[in-house]
Amino acid sequence: MTIFAENCRMELAFNKILKKDLDKIIPFIMELGEYQIDEALLRARFQEMLNQNYECFGVFLKDEIVGVFGIWFMTRHYAGKSCEPDHIYIKPEYQNRGIGKEIFEFIFSYCREKGCETSELNAYVQNFKSHKFYMNHGYVIKGYHFLKKL
Repeated sequence: MTIFAENCRMELAFNKILKKDLDKIIPFIMELGEYQIDEALLRARFQEMLNQNYECFGVFLKDEIVGVFGIWFMTRHYAGKSCEPDHIYIKPEYQNRGIGKEIFEFIFSYCREKGCETSELNAYVQNFKSHKFYMNHGYVIKGYHFLKKL
């Protein structure tokens, strides 16, 4: 997939991350800053997630990984077969160059091919920049996401 940014051509690749390659993406997930867990626990959780209806991708520019994202797959009674983009992260020096748009174009195309009818996602309340981005890509706010520690 190709994008144009700052008058230079960037060749992006979206490569699925396998369990053996988790070291490539864990530092990016830690950068999201919303996690109050240590790296070993995060790694263990990703190992388990990869056994569930979850896929993880690295965003590569040439040989450099510049971002990551995950996708959950599920069937919901109100939405049919659905995908949920998760933990989208792009290195700060690559933000505002159209990479996020390319990521979502890839996600929508990939998930349609897998038979998904809808896409849902969660965004942190204070992340206003992402809210605008998601609404510009056709998402509408339908409710609140609640979490309770057990």
